[in-house]
Amino acid sequence: MAANEFEDSKSKGVLWGFGVLVLATLVIVFILGAWWGSEPDQFNVQEEAMERAKITNTTDIPLGYTYTNALAHIAEVLLHKSGGYITNDVAPPGLFLDNISNFEYGSLVMLRDAVSALRNHFARDQSQSDEDPDLKIAEPYFYYENDSWALPSTEAEYQKGVDALHNYMTRLQKWGGNVKRGQFYARADNLWQYTEVVIKRLGNLSTRLSASTAGAVISPEFAVVAPETDISSRNPKAGTLPETPWLEIDDVFYEARGSSWALLHILKAVKYDFHDILLDKRAMNTVDIMIKSLENAMAPILSPMILNGSGYGLFANYSLTMATYIARANASALDLRDIMNRG
Repeated sequence: MAANEFEDSKSKGVLWGFGVLVLATLVIVFILGAWWGSEPDQFNVQEEAMERAKITNTTDIPLGYTYTNALAHIAEVLLHKSGGYITNDVAPPGLFLDNISNFEYGSLVMLRDAVSALRNHFARDQSQSDEDPDLKIAEPYFYYENDSWALPSTEAEYQKGVDALHNYMTRLQKWGGNVKRGQFYARADNLWQYTEVVIKRLGNLSTRLSASTAGAVISPEFAVVAPETDISSRNPKAGTLPETPWLEIDDVFYEARGSSWALLHILKAVKYDFHDILLDKRAMNTVDIMIKSLENAMAPILSPMILNGSGYGLFANYSLTMATYIARANASALDLRDIMNRG
């Protein structure tokens, strides 16, 4: 009898120990998830450029250095923030942190566009000129798949892109002998071409965010009706995008947050390196409006979840609020494009 009681107490002790271990593991995973899932802070693009210049033992900040360093630092923040790069995680808690993964993807899209603009436009004198050797290396690395955890990992490939950007920055400062001078052309036509891409990105985000409410967005490709179609037979909902599924609302929202975060820093760097042309074209205020709109889009989130109320409903609709700021930035980008396109 005593032996049975001993065995029962021993079994209960094992179960209690296992339960405590599981509970402690869940608490640790929850705390790590909350920490790793936090969005990265904003940084000062000029201060970061000066810090990078000190590493190379110089205080020279040539044209294009701030812009390029902003791109490199955006990538470094994504790789080395709390929890590191999350998108390619295959174990908890990173496996379940889809919000920060979408934030990373939105930032990455803007980073890719900006690096492509640097390689194809900003660092080239004209269409027939040779492209920069380091930028030719850097751009493809940032287009590597964003969720690879095996060899080569996403982090390793993106770090190679960062290193190539740093090499280009060094050649902006020091050249001679076998070292080719790095070039950066802050011209209106170059900025106009990059702005064209930004307009399309922001327009896409604004449309997808607005689709958080059923029938909120008219899709142009669905709105075309053949002339012989009877008006009375048209479906009034045929020209609207389907409402974003409930489980995907936060995905689109955090992708827009990541895009806004990255583009905000890129525009601040553009404001610095394109300062003279923006003043000459009287476009500085337009860029400031874009920056302010994106800063508003990055305001702290007070709710523990992304709310999806109707436009005039009892609860707020975070996606529509974000869409408003994105649309305002997009409108300013349209103005900037027109200003840069004028003679």
